[in-house]
Amino acid sequence: MAKGRRMAIPGNMNNMLKQVQKMQKQIEKIQSEIEERELEVTAGGGAITVKINGKKELLDIKIDPDVVDPDDVEMLQDLIVAAVNEAMRKVEEMAAKEMNKVTGGINIPGLF
Repeated sequence: MAKGRRMAIPGNMNNMLKQVQKMQKQIEKIQSEIEERELEVTAGGGAITVKINGKKELLDIKIDPDVVDPDDVEMLQDLIVAAVNEAMRKVEEMAAKEMNKVTGGINIPGLF
């Protein structure tokens, strides 16, 4: 190739690159929106309430005083674990649903 000349990108490839850039911007916007969202999940029939954000950061835990039994701490621990795990699952589900709107179901590794 002669010095100073750039290789031309065929029209279809150029259009595809523009589409990919557009999709990337949409994905970044959605990821930012997801991180700002908050979800509230309960376990044990409402005995434990967990609030989590889209960054998977635990924001709050509320425990119904009626489930606090000093003789059965394990049950309380299990309820907390169940609530936190359910909250994490809900965040993953929400993120996948939102990303699916942009990607059309194409699995892009590393998105969420």
